[in-house]
Amino acid sequence: MTGATPNGSYSDPASSTRIRRIVGVYAADGTLRGELTYWLGARLGRAHCSLCDVTHGLVRERAEWRTCRDEFPVPFDTYHRDDQPESIRAEAEGRTPIVVAETDVAIVTLLAPDEIERCAGSPDALAAAITAAIAQRGLSW
Repeated sequence: MTGATPNGSYSDPASSTRIRRIVGVYAADGTLRGELTYWLGARLGRAHCSLCDVTHGLVRERAEWRTCRDEFPVPFDTYHRDDQPESIRAEAEGRTPIVVAETDVAIVTLLAPDEIERCAGSPDALAAAITAAIAQRGLSW
């Protein structure tokens, strides 16, 4: 798919290969109610977000994730599905969780939900999958 630019228009992702940041979108809402609903649902087996499995433990962000995230040469920002920027929402097309790359010209999907799921909660596996997706799409740091 052609990526949405940060201002919402579309262009060829290959036209700008330098990544400004990586963005992950959780399959959960960021409101207090949304957070509580997800937390309880996850404990009862009714809610699941494979990106949450990578980045968070029971309550807070995992130290292994912080270490991994800090090794990326660009920022890795996260949003919930209800507070993601419109340009990211346009590229995601309702899919969550998702990981995208933001370049100067385009938003490019790096990892779809099933690809994040295959990381099985491992920060190292997520980083490897992101690195492979960047190479496959001809993008660069």
